[in-house]
Amino acid sequence: MYTAWFGLKAEPFSIAPDPRYLFMSERHREALAHLLYGVSGGGGFVLLTGEIGAGKTTVCRAFLEQIPRRCNVAYIFNPKLSVPELLQAICEEFRIPVPVTPDSNKASIDALNQFLLRTHAVGQNNVLIIDEAQNLEPAVLEQLRLLTNLETSERKLLQIMLIGQPELRQILQQPSLEQLAQRVIARYHLDALSPKETAQYIRHRLAVAGLPDSELFEARAAARVHQLTGGVPRRINLLCDRALLGAFALNQRSVSQAMVDKAATEVFDLDRLPARLSTPESRQRMPRWAWPVLGAAALAAGGAVLAVQHPQRWSESLPHLWLRPVASAPGTAVAASAASVAASAVTPIARGASTAAPAASTATSPLSGSAASTSLPQRLDLSQAPWRKEDDALQALARRWARDLPSRNICTQALKQQLPCFSSSAGLALIRQLERPVVLTLLDDDGRTVYGLLTGLTDRSATLVLGEQAQTVSLTALALSWRGQFSTFWQAPEGYRQKLVPGSKGPAVDWLAQRLATVQQTEPPTGAQTLDAVLQSRLTAFQVSQGIKPDGMAGAMTFMQINRLTGVPEPRLLTTGGGHVLHP
Repeated sequence: MYTAWFGLKAEPFSIAPDPRYLFMSERHREALAHLLYGVSGGGGFVLLTGEIGAGKTTVCRAFLEQIPRRCNVAYIFNPKLSVPELLQAICEEFRIPVPVTPDSNKASIDALNQFLLRTHAVGQNNVLIIDEAQNLEPAVLEQLRLLTNLETSERKLLQIMLIGQPELRQILQQPSLEQLAQRVIARYHLDALSPKETAQYIRHRLAVAGLPDSELFEARAAARVHQLTGGVPRRINLLCDRALLGAFALNQRSVSQAMVDKAATEVFDLDRLPARLSTPESRQRMPRWAWPVLGAAALAAGGAVLAVQHPQRWSESLPHLWLRPVASAPGTAVAASAASVAASAVTPIARGASTAAPAASTATSPLSGSAASTSLPQRLDLSQAPWRKEDDALQALARRWARDLPSRNICTQALKQQLPCFSSSAGLALIRQLERPVVLTLLDDDGRTVYGLLTGLTDRSATLVLGEQAQTVSLTALALSWRGQFSTFWQAPEGYRQKLVPGSKGPAVDWLAQRLATVQQTEPPTGAQTLDAVLQSRLTAFQVSQGIKPDGMAGAMTFMQINRLTGVPEPRLLTTGGGHVLHP
């Protein structure tokens, strides 16, 4: 949304646990060291706790990137399970087949024990990671303790890492869990950042996003960020992201303390702030006119990936990505200036088109004209949204594929049915290109993450399913709650396991060659195929024609576009002309 304005390559303050953005403070280094020690610690439990948003999951992701190659990992991120469900989930994560028997617990434990002994014999370690472990029931914790009894005479066969909030430490102090507590071989509590570390954290994330040695946040602004967030990284991300939005909307090249105060009113509950921080200035909300500008910029930024990959396709679809005009409001002159900034960020890319780009900057400018529809809601109502977990929304999406998938480990289960998950943060332009319903990652008014199912899309409206409800809102309203992240499914051909690279063979390569021949209207191949130089050149030509990175390798984007063009039965995004959307 604001990346081009500040010269950034990506959004620096996303709340996704991306290991690239991990700021290795002294505390985070010690936390990571404890996890790495646990791999070779001889079994038992490793405990990592920290406040909400302190960076526990990000540290864990960094740990997974550094884990030894001869180590099998099972990752449980939804621990609200019964004992049988947990045992089944562990076996699924380790890819252990379990026979169906009346005593499912014994069957799972026996299969797990055999797997641990077999892998230990060939020199492999096994690690079980459980996130949000404070939600584990006492009976489940006791079962985990019993799993650590699986051992040889030299060492235990399973290392268990519990990651959770501070109350996890209190839970383990219960007398009934004394035996488990004695098996904790390493424990660490991840504290919040200090004021100095907060300023370093902000500069670090800006540098990773493409702005090294930046003074984008003034010194007093960075100090206020620490005061308002307490040094908790996730809260820092939320506040800094909103402050950058405010600076962008006001045509400012740096973030001041006043902007941080204003941003705080949008992301935090001011009634809970200390009195010294809740000043009249900090209670001034962002001007009303700024939101349509930011909404327009969000949609423009969402198309940036498509613009870089395929300028002609971008220029042809540009008018549909801009918001329709909205009623004028105080500060229109300033808003128009900010809108021109958003337009200038994409105009050079579409320079090859002689008509579409000017149309986007004049006739369909987001703040000019009077043809806007006033019947569409200008705010997405997320107050009753029941989907607080992405898997629940993906489960609803799977039903549109006529698949009944469990609400946990859903992507793993879907892959077994040749239905891989696909996630991106490229925004609306890519969704239009893929033409399929997707799960959107949304933020409600309290800054909490919720999920909605996008089923319909036109040039000025979007239809979302939120549990049992469906809402059709303006694209402005969608932009206020959505930052471009989405997930969906795609139908993989038989035999597909991972991206096809040069030299690949098998049924998926045969399917690819046949479908490319259909799309490119060439002679269909015969016999078994190999992704050789000839097929790779045809694949690259197809990727160029579809605005996909022409790397000569067939991954999710390539297969989704082939599916769309060759009529593979997949759910489609519902649209009609005239600004109306077909309801699900």
